[in-house]
Amino acid sequence: MLKWILTLVVAIFVLGIAAPHLARFIRFGQLPGDVAFRFRGKSYFLPFATTIVISLLLLLLSRLL
Repeated sequence: MLKWILTLVVAIFVLGIAAPHLARFIRFGQLPGDVAFRFRGKSYFLPFATTIVISLLLLLLSRLL
């Protein structure tokens, strides 16, 4: 159990550091399938395609490790 928690903490830390740098190259949040709209003066953002891409990258990374 402790091993999984430690792995999760390290993964979140690494992703937190790497995400801003990767966003310049992959353009997270601007992929086809990401929805942005305004409703009653508030902006809403639903990153469907970005979520799928990140999930696939994490799946591939977990299979390699």
